[in-house]
Amino acid sequence: MKKIYLWFLFLALVVSSCELEEIPESTASKASVFGSQQGLDLYVNSFYSILPGRATNLDAMSDYLAVKSVPTFIQQGAFAPTLSSGWSWGDLRNINYFIENNTDPKVPADVRKNYTAIAKFFRAYFYFEKVKRFGDVPWMGKPLEVSDPILYGGRDPRTLVMDSIMADIDYACENIKSTNDPTRSLVTKYVAYSLKSRICLFEGTFRKYHTELNLQATASAFLEMAEAAAKAVMTNGGYSINTTGGAGKSYRSVFTNGTPIASEVMLAAICDLTLSVLNDANWYWTSGTYGNKASFTRTFINTYLNIDGTPFTSDPAYPTMLFKDEVKNRDLRLKQTIRLGDYKRTSGGVQVPAPPIFSYTFTGYMPIKWTLDDMYYDTRDLNINSISEFRFAEVLLNYAEAKAELGTLTDADWSATIGVLRARGGITSGLTAKPTTIDPYLVTNYFPNISDPTILEVRRERGIELCLEGFRFADILRWKRGELMNQEWNGFYVPALVTPMDLNEDGILDVAFYQGTKPSPAVSGVTYVDVSETVAGKANTQRVKNNTSGELIWMNTITRKWEDKMYYYPIPATDLITNPNLGQNPGW
Repeated sequence: MKKIYLWFLFLALVVSSCELEEIPESTASKASVFGSQQGLDLYVNSFYSILPGRATNLDAMSDYLAVKSVPTFIQQGAFAPTLSSGWSWGDLRNINYFIENNTDPKVPADVRKNYTAIAKFFRAYFYFEKVKRFGDVPWMGKPLEVSDPILYGGRDPRTLVMDSIMADIDYACENIKSTNDPTRSLVTKYVAYSLKSRICLFEGTFRKYHTELNLQATASAFLEMAEAAAKAVMTNGGYSINTTGGAGKSYRSVFTNGTPIASEVMLAAICDLTLSVLNDANWYWTSGTYGNKASFTRTFINTYLNIDGTPFTSDPAYPTMLFKDEVKNRDLRLKQTIRLGDYKRTSGGVQVPAPPIFSYTFTGYMPIKWTLDDMYYDTRDLNINSISEFRFAEVLLNYAEAKAELGTLTDADWSATIGVLRARGGITSGLTAKPTTIDPYLVTNYFPNISDPTILEVRRERGIELCLEGFRFADILRWKRGELMNQEWNGFYVPALVTPMDLNEDGILDVAFYQGTKPSPAVSGVTYVDVSETVAGKANTQRVKNNTSGELIWMNTITRKWEDKMYYYPIPATDLITNPNLGQNPGW
């Protein structure tokens, strides 16, 4: 069976490995593929490579992560069409070829319809990603031959493409047979409804806030479809939020379990040690060289509520609060997202304290959401945890946000969505009724044009619940809040230089910051970080904000400037040369 699958996958790649301007003639025998359910099943399996798969670095470009270097895309004047990418269409050719040729009468019609529906799920997913990246794109609903004039035509309007996407995802929702896959590795009817809620929420809010499109009048229709699709999953999908292990463990276990937690995870990329199908989460998130040394910013960490449901930033002492203190009595998802307090790792079978390590982090807020605690997994791609691609928590958030944007969210809706997620984090109040007061911290630092407390709190919850899962940059785009990408990359508060800090209160000093010459004698076990203005004649990228005390600052010397043109990527220069009729996105 494995040899048959590999042979077929090779065939599918041969058929599809080309760009719009280089489509080959199809030469494979259709009867051997389309004449049996087994053949259809094997072909459809090739579509799953479109999904993110086992990657966990999907939020590398976002407002809430400080990384090794500022992405070129948001550096002032650094990005251009010559650096753009993503204008690839081989996957679409593969899908369209299947849809057009899935007509063999030897396979019962209802079976063929099911597989066509799965193919249309993936076509909707493919095109949704293209619209998010480029805006207007050419719609192609059939496999093209070399002589097809569409290859050298222009792009279609966003409205046409989105209507076509909706037709595909509606067909998928109506015609995919399976309503439950116990392995959580296959697309089902309710995964399709989940994707529909994701697509419609994006498009509805994009049209609402991007008034330059003049599509505001159609925004509500998409939001209503997002609400209905999410409701279908909530009512009929049979999913629930995982609470096994209690509020201090149940959130993170969704991301570290080897077998997908089936109550919440709807679709996952599953690892298999026996087949050497593994992921590199530990290697990426704990390596000082391999990954991006991604660290959360303090501005974002401040959005985690207190355990009693009140805003952390309501305490006037929060700006100068030490790391060891600011992480206490907070939403328990915080301790399942970053290293803090009594977090421990395993080394050679022995548990050891694991405070933030400044050879891995720039801000002190070091992620653990996707990593396994055993240090064995830290080198190379050895991780065995499954990677969720669709989960029920997102559906609840999609439902809550769609209704909040429509102005129809009730207390019962709040309780069934945001209330459930916050309860999983151990929060004790504000779970049964939607908020009535605005948190000024969210307005000042994130959403100055939002005056609805419900929308503000839903957005807070979305950032916290879905962090590091690949949603953040798309959320920034649809909310028209690109300016968030200009935010300072700040870290925890440093009260004084040359004063070692115990970050996890285990009696062992962990880190100290200094300027000029490293203190001597150094305290054993302490990591010393130079925050001088210059190091070796160059501007230092790691500083303390007020020079002698204050928040850590990383990469503040690199100028970032968001411009409206950046809500879309430019069409890559080479593709525009090949087909000038594509036209370039405004501003590029």
